[in-house]
Amino acid sequence: MALVPCQVLRAAILLSYCSILCNYKAIDMPAHQTYGGSWKFLTFIDLVIQAVFFGICVLTDLSSLLTRGNDSQEQERQLKKLISLRDWMMAVLAFPVGVFVVTMFWSIYIYDRELVYPKLLDNFIPAWLNHGMHTTVLPFVLIEMRTTHHQYPSRSCGLAAVCTFAVGYILWVCWIHHVTGVWVYPLLEHLSPSIKIIFFAAVTVIINVFYLVGEVLNNYIWDTQK
Repeated sequence: MALVPCQVLRAAILLSYCSILCNYKAIDMPAHQTYGGSWKFLTFIDLVIQAVFFGICVLTDLSSLLTRGNDSQEQERQLKKLISLRDWMMAVLAFPVGVFVVTMFWSIYIYDRELVYPKLLDNFIPAWLNHGMHTTVLPFVLIEMRTTHHQYPSRSCGLAAVCTFAVGYILWVCWIHHVTGVWVYPLLEHLSPSIKIIFFAAVTVIINVFYLVGEVLNNYIWDTQK
């Protein structure tokens, strides 16, 4: 795919995430006023990750256009740093976290929506915004993977980074419960302490599996093209 269409596509995706974030933050929900605010929800954290990631993609594209035909070694070094940051975010955060949010949300939603997205939220969040937060993330990240080859870090470093993110978020959820006495997700209210430990361990394993899926898919797409 040509460079200019890719640039336009990434810019459009970035604008869509900015719109989703602005509309979500504008909603006057009680949960936004409690401890942790929007930052206690993995969906919101993922939206920020995706917006930052595609912002870096757009910045990389602009830098690539500006340095084309330029012999400045300093600019080349800065561009390589941007590309490395873009690839790292794709591998460790954008793909595994994005795919995890979409698959986990809709799996639990289909089983019993009250465990993850109570019907009461329909009064605050319109359907288009719900899909913007929990559906379009997957095709957007797959489009990015298809249009650009991303250099993955070593597997041990990548998995370590993903584990750090997963454990960090789990500790954050537990801390919120410690402070407020309320679990961020209704599903956790129904689990015994021992089952919660198993659940958190399973969640960590799943997000690591998605990291590996992203690595394999990225290599398959671009090795095939080569």
